[in-house]
Amino acid sequence: MLDVLRRIVQEVGGARNLTHALTVIVRRVKQAMNADVSSVYLTDFKQQQYVLMANQGLNPGSVGKVRLGLAEGLVGMVGMREEPINIDNATESPNYRYFPETGEEQYPAFLGVPIVHNRKVLGVLVVQRRDSIRFTGDEEAFLITVAAQLAGAIAHAEASGGIEGLQGDHEIRSLLVQGLPGAPGVALGTAVVVYPAADLEAVPDRKADDVALEEQVFADAINAVRADVTILQERISEVLLPEDRALFDAYQLMLASDSLVNSTVERIRNGQWASAALRDTIIEHALVFEDMEDPYLRERGEDVRDLGRRILMHMQRGARGRFKYPADTILVGDAISASALAEVPPECLKGVVSTKGSTTSHVAILSHALGIPAVMGSADLPVNYLDGKSVIVDGYRGRIFVSPDAAVTKEYERLAQAEEELSAELATLRDLSATTTDGVSVPLYVNTGLLSDITSAQNSGAEGIGLYRTEFPFMVRQRFPSEDEQRQVYQSVLKAVAPKPVTIRTLDIGGDKALPYFPIKEENPFLGWRGMRVTLDHPEIFLVQMRAMLRANAGVNNMSILFPMVTNVAEVDEAIRLVRRAHHELLDTESGITMPRIGAMIEVPSAVYQAGALAQRVDFISVGTNDLTQYLLAVDRNNSRVAGLYDSLHPAVLRALSEIVDQAHQYGKPVGVCGEMAGDPLAALILVGIGVDNLSMNAASLPRVKSVIRAFSAGHARELVENALDMENPGMVRRLVMDALNHKNLGNLVHA
Repeated sequence: MLDVLRRIVQEVGGARNLTHALTVIVRRVKQAMNADVSSVYLTDFKQQQYVLMANQGLNPGSVGKVRLGLAEGLVGMVGMREEPINIDNATESPNYRYFPETGEEQYPAFLGVPIVHNRKVLGVLVVQRRDSIRFTGDEEAFLITVAAQLAGAIAHAEASGGIEGLQGDHEIRSLLVQGLPGAPGVALGTAVVVYPAADLEAVPDRKADDVALEEQVFADAINAVRADVTILQERISEVLLPEDRALFDAYQLMLASDSLVNSTVERIRNGQWASAALRDTIIEHALVFEDMEDPYLRERGEDVRDLGRRILMHMQRGARGRFKYPADTILVGDAISASALAEVPPECLKGVVSTKGSTTSHVAILSHALGIPAVMGSADLPVNYLDGKSVIVDGYRGRIFVSPDAAVTKEYERLAQAEEELSAELATLRDLSATTTDGVSVPLYVNTGLLSDITSAQNSGAEGIGLYRTEFPFMVRQRFPSEDEQRQVYQSVLKAVAPKPVTIRTLDIGGDKALPYFPIKEENPFLGWRGMRVTLDHPEIFLVQMRAMLRANAGVNNMSILFPMVTNVAEVDEAIRLVRRAHHELLDTESGITMPRIGAMIEVPSAVYQAGALAQRVDFISVGTNDLTQYLLAVDRNNSRVAGLYDSLHPAVLRALSEIVDQAHQYGKPVGVCGEMAGDPLAALILVGIGVDNLSMNAASLPRVKSVIRAFSAGHARELVENALDMENPGMVRRLVMDALNHKNLGNLVHA
């Protein structure tokens, strides 16, 4: 059964559309379970009905015509209960609903299981038999497993236009997909799909602008792979077994075969670009092998896919030239890297959509820094079919509209215009302080990691840089930057902002931040080797960075150093010892070297309860709410399945922040927040009420936060916090603060 399930999953993954996938499912399930009938009913949410969408064993003419209400028949009962129904004689059930056009009365044994995705019943998978004998427990378990695998494919198809468009050519019309807010703002533009190198399944549909060029790219790749295979074969022929040598011969035969080459060329001439044409041809050929009964021949399907990946790799290096991004590019992908963002000319990048991640993912933070609207965690988005489509990104509500109708487009054009007007209005606050109505000043700083951000940071009216992320200069190189290279970068930042303060965080890699030349591969990277754990294990890296920072600060003297991912006081003691060592070494050779202020980041629960001990050792505390929230709530912020549970306004997070502030203030040490929470106008008001001394955020959020702080008294903020700490869920906290903002006509700062 496991082998059958694997084959079903592979075939469904390679299906042309959902109609094809459903046909595969019912055929394979009927065979595997030795059933007489196999059917799939899908939920038509508009009509509130189940519709028979695929079948093997009943009258084919009933497909698409048989419809039941959501509470009607045995199918409706399965959906309502959200659990299997397994009976030996369906006709005797009071819930039985007879459709004479199907001919199902001759199949009394009935087993139906719900198809559930994200707590929503998308349909029902049914098998039936002539004999009045219940299906076995093993058969029931198998069907449940198949339904679980089918759920994702149906959810994607529903996102492609609902069951009305299942026959489809993937022409998506007026589609709304819900994700998670990534970075605020509204953008209207053209989708450009980015995908991993040599990943056939990730290749998007895209029209061929130049058919002759696409044919040439494909032909060149075929020739290049032929040469590669020949070289590989010659290099290791002496150590190959006969069956392995036969594999290379098979590769050469496939590369020369008319079926592979001609099928791909035909698809190109029908309008597909070469990469998608190759994708469809390879999947088609692989499925032929994977459909075979013989295990050896079935495994050859993977050989076909491997050959396809080799061809694709050469095509991606091909002769198309540098891709020309539209002037209104919306970058779309399953996981968008910093390098993918950097590929797009800044003047062209209008928005970002990622099917993975959350509000605090690395790409969301980068989008924040760039002032680009972003939506994360849109797992049901049919990425492969979006390239070139008109797209609207709503970074406030986490919504993506694909091929929107005229009314939606007009409304978002109005919102974009309103946002521009609001930004112009907020710009008048630039030179005013963030002071509450009862005179409490809350310095606002910016987070940055790019030299290009410095200008926007200064234009925002920030009082300095509260977090400079040093990992970016490390990430853009193919080796560790030298001491002098680092010094130049840090000095550029310090001098550009002087005399305003700059807090530079020491190297913070691991988790979702990797260096190409220093890979860290772990099963659970967020609980692994990251932050201070890495740099303290490599004092040679840490000391070089400390020397570079201290030298950069000479004569400027506006720098503070911040240690990330602190989990115990011993780490802080060791890090301070190394800073003092670097300082002492430089005193003999450099002039103007001074010891900077030193701070510790609280990002893990253990540090929350040692905040007082940490405060005795450092000059200030900075709270990284992105990781602190993730660890307190046990929610991987990059996992779209659970990212909806991530919320920094959870009462548990607020209590932890209150504990940190109380402990640090006992020792007279200020507490700042530099996580994304600081840039949320709702959360910022709560942070002021908790007693946080300063906030650091992306430059785009600063005017909104300043506007909120200036509209409230610190006393009012404290009252809100007292009420919030007694609440049981973050939704209640959000409503509480939103009501307060609306009362002062500031709701547009959140929703825009």
